[in-house]
Amino acid sequence: MRIISGRFKGRRFIPPAKNWPTRPTTDFAKEGLFNILQNRISFEETKMLDLFGGTGNHCYEFISRGCMDATYVDKFPGCVQFVKKIAHELGIENELHIHKGDVFDFIKHNQSSFDYIFAGPPYPLPNLNDIPDVIFSTTILKTDGLFILEHNPNHDFKTHRCYKEERNYGTTIFSFFTHVDRE
Repeated sequence: MRIISGRFKGRRFIPPAKNWPTRPTTDFAKEGLFNILQNRISFEETKMLDLFGGTGNHCYEFISRGCMDATYVDKFPGCVQFVKKIAHELGIENELHIHKGDVFDFIKHNQSSFDYIFAGPPYPLPNLNDIPDVIFSTTILKTDGLFILEHNPNHDFKTHRCYKEERNYGTTIFSFFTHVDRE
């Protein structure tokens, strides 16, 4: 795992792999996604949320590129401890807000709205297909915000009312969603 660009460019992390329920986004897929995002997002002005945050890779990349308000959510204690450790090593405790808990509980009780939300759930998650509906049934995504869901080819969101596009990187697919009334 590495940070592609920004102030921590080239920094590598090796998360402990034993008994981890994570599937980190490949560097190839992450680089492709961030090439798209750099033309669509002002990282410095973005308040971002990383659901099923795993190793924290998505948050580190955002903060490295200038994001000052990143929120990480994961329920696995080992992941949360690893992210706390890396946040301390990078000195980004003020920019990275770490929440240990269930993603769906976080969404239900959250009072904030975000410009950008990324969800990289475990592919076998039984209710993975419900995630876009859960997001758009709340005010967690700002009206002009962008939601990206990482999934594999077993899931298809093209008929979802808020679906905009997808990008494929082998077996990794990123589906992009925005509010339907957004131009």
